[in-house]
Amino acid sequence: MAFQLDDRLAADTLSLGMIDFVDIRLMRDARYVWLVLVPQIDNAEEWQDLPKAEAGRLHEIAMQAADAARLVAKADKMNVAALGNMVRQLHVHVIARHMDDMAWPGPVWGVGAPQAYGDAHLHECINALQAALGLPT
Repeated sequence: MAFQLDDRLAADTLSLGMIDFVDIRLMRDARYVWLVLVPQIDNAEEWQDLPKAEAGRLHEIAMQAADAARLVAKADKMNVAALGNMVRQLHVHVIARHMDDMAWPGPVWGVGAPQAYGDAHLHECINALQAALGLPT
C-alpha cells in the first residue's frame, strides 16, 4: 500500500518539498510561520514507530526546519512538537512564535481562527522557507 497523507493534514497544509523521506508542509494560517513535517512511512503514529535511523533523521530535519522558520519569521521562540491527538498519523509541528502573537505564551491550538494567506504573502513565505531549507523554489 502506498503512503497516504491524512485528509486533515492535506486540507490544512501545503507541501513545500521533500527532505529525504519527510514532506515539509506549511500550515494554511498566516498568523504564524508554522511547518508540519510528515514522514512518509506507512502506519507511523508515534516517533518511536520509526526505525532508529529514520527517527534520528526526522529529529535532524525538525531542527533544520526550526532553524529555517526562526530565520524567516525572526521568531522569539520556537515550538517543536509531535502531538498527534487530533491526527494520528505521525507529524511534527514546527511553529515560530512571537511574544506579541495572539496565543502567547500559551499554545496556538484553539486560539482565534486561522487567517488565510494573501497570494503575495503566501508566495513570499514559501520562497523564503524553501530557500532557508535548501529546497528547490
